[in-house]
Amino acid sequence: MQRYQRGRRPRRVALSRALPATALVVAVLIDLAWPPFNTFPLLATVSLIAAPIYSVTWTVTSGAVACLTGWLLSLRENQDVLTRANVIGFTTLITLTVVAAFLNRMFAREREQLRTSREVAEAVQRAMLPTVPGRVRGLALAGRYQAAQEEALIGGDLYGVHETPHGLRLVIGDVRGKGTQAVTLVNTLLGVFHAAALQVPDLPSVVEAAEIQVQDLKGREEDPPFEDFVTAVFVEILPDRSTLRVANRGHPAPLLVHEGGVTALEPKEPSLPLGLGDLAGQAVPVDHYDLPPGATLVLFTDGIIEARDRTGAFFDPVPPLTRPLPPDPGAVLDAMLAALFRHTGELEDDAAALAVTRLPDEESPAAVRP
Repeated sequence: MQRYQRGRRPRRVALSRALPATALVVAVLIDLAWPPFNTFPLLATVSLIAAPIYSVTWTVTSGAVACLTGWLLSLRENQDVLTRANVIGFTTLITLTVVAAFLNRMFAREREQLRTSREVAEAVQRAMLPTVPGRVRGLALAGRYQAAQEEALIGGDLYGVHETPHGLRLVIGDVRGKGTQAVTLVNTLLGVFHAAALQVPDLPSVVEAAEIQVQDLKGREEDPPFEDFVTAVFVEILPDRSTLRVANRGHPAPLLVHEGGVTALEPKEPSLPLGLGDLAGQAVPVDHYDLPPGATLVLFTDGIIEARDRTGAFFDPVPPLTRPLPPDPGAVLDAMLAALFRHTGELEDDAAALAVTRLPDEESPAAVRP
């Protein structure tokens, strides 16, 4: 499993770091344009604005610069610096600088706690997601996982890959909800998938085993009770590599990328997500598709297709996949995720993706990057 790296909000950070200097400049310009105006209230905001952005040293420095600026402006107007109004103004500046330094330390502790929480959550998430093998039976594979920009809780995205005597079996899914219940469902589903993928001969039985486990969790007397469900896609690539079997349980349709074209593998018969199968009471429908040499199957969670830009438009993964791309699953996923970040700038939900490429028969192992 590889995490897709991307620069994070450089423009927003740069603008926020310029706010204290902007407030200082505005105060000076107003004083020069309209000397009777009392600019001490504006100068007093400089250190308060700096508190959540800069270190405590720079916060105190910004307050000192504001005091020096106020003193110079008073001298420019030939005022007695120790007038009652100025003494009150300087006292206010010094007091608010002290308050800003105290707030800065509070903000720093909060940021450190949030950073630690996010790192722990992402470490747990990475530990749950298996390492994707680079190549299996003439198939090249790649996986990507990207945590949400502001997310500190553990998400519910999951995927698994298992080589079996019945072919290569894969699953990708998304648990509704986050936190401990999502972790429990992710661990349960990955465990039952790995066990069933090896033991049962047909794909519908793998799906039914996962359904039983989710239903079992929901049936337990927990506080709070399990009310989550899981959207998932189960895929089986037969040993001859020419055929896909796909069972879709309410999940975004996989995409088949081949020769500049992209085909959405929509299920012929829709199915409810895992955990809601008892409402339908139907057999697991399985669709069959051809997998030609050089084609890449792309699976992803809804954090990708539900990502929006500033206008609220959803991301469409099809256009970036229609460009000429090498028969390399890692390159295909990187192209899609690069387009995703150009569209959104940041993610509001976790996103996971898997890609499997059927290599040409003459493809050598050295030509495939892990």
